[in-house]
Amino acid sequence: MKINILLFLFLFAFTSMFAQKGKVTSALGFKEAGRLDEALAVIEGAIDGNNAKAKSSIEWPRTWEVRGEIFQAIFQSKDENYRKLHVDPLAEAFRSYQKAIELDDKDRFSKSIRIKLTLLIGDFINQAEASFNSQNYEKALGSFEKVLEIENTPVFLEESPATVDTAIIYNAALSAYSAKKFVKAIALFKKVAAYKYNGAATYEKLSESYLGIKDTTGAIEIMHEGLEEYPANSLILTKLINIYEKTNKVEEAIKYMDLAISNEPDNESFYLYQGFLFERMNNIEGAIKSYQKAIELKFNSFDALFNLGLVYYNRGVKQVDVANAVPGNQTDKYELERNKADLEFKKALPYFEKAYEINGRNNSLLEALKNVYYRLQMRDRYDTLIEKINLTNQ
Repeated sequence: MKINILLFLFLFAFTSMFAQKGKVTSALGFKEAGRLDEALAVIEGAIDGNNAKAKSSIEWPRTWEVRGEIFQAIFQSKDENYRKLHVDPLAEAFRSYQKAIELDDKDRFSKSIRIKLTLLIGDFINQAEASFNSQNYEKALGSFEKVLEIENTPVFLEESPATVDTAIIYNAALSAYSAKKFVKAIALFKKVAAYKYNGAATYEKLSESYLGIKDTTGAIEIMHEGLEEYPANSLILTKLINIYEKTNKVEEAIKYMDLAISNEPDNESFYLYQGFLFERMNNIEGAIKSYQKAIELKFNSFDALFNLGLVYYNRGVKQVDVANAVPGNQTDKYELERNKADLEFKKALPYFEKAYEINGRNNSLLEALKNVYYRLQMRDRYDTLIEKINLTNQ
């Protein structure tokens, strides 16, 4: 009698175990048929800790592997109703695969799980790209980080222990930067910089990240590191010059601008910026030479033409103040000083007019050119310009 009872209990347990594992097969069948809501309901029942009969399926690695497949299918579905079944199906799929790996002490499922994880990486990358393009940078960051986490699971590391996915790390860094998580961005950009990924551009992003946390010293130091790694790189030099200029270290900016010009002597934009820096230092003659060189290299450079004209114009304005300060009884001296001002305005005129040919809608230029015509008593040109301005403003 006791033997029969024991046999009955064994058969009951055996039947229950197969019944629960049968649920996993059923869930997979529903998933393959595209009935994802039913697949999810069945697989969740198979891992229900409140159901004593589910113990065997809960401890079976295949249960969690199938669960991961179902959540991946939910993510991939074109049916919005299915996509709403879970707020973050890919993360849940990964958790399921991790549980399967944890339970797979006999290493029976590692190959199939590795294949699933490889496919999951593709899904996470797609999710990351879509999130980044829709400016959901935090979600993009989380997705790229999941890719890195998957690539560091034991089943992956067994086959490629030395692999470093620099492209994913860089994209994670870019997402962190865009999400204004600058500290994390710095850590990630430094990782890829160590592998020389994306060259000088990585150092440029590193400096921007330091500036994001208002660490100007860190930004300058990382640019100098970049310059050591990529000597004479124009991107790094330009960034370094900009930082020095914005922090009022203009002499340092000029020093590195000289280096940039020595490396690219035909780069018109460098001379243009050099002229601006010379103006900051009140080295007007130096600024004039820089702007003239920029025009020599690019004759139709609006900025160089306008800036050079503005240098002469501003000198003329200052000279007008000098003339106006002359006592009223010193007519000859007043005329002398006023003529000096007119001479500066005459120097400015051809550059302003050439700039006007290139861009006749710049308000600052229009105002300066109008004043030059007025000061030089060029009435016809003054009236024509006023008429054009009025027509433009209508």
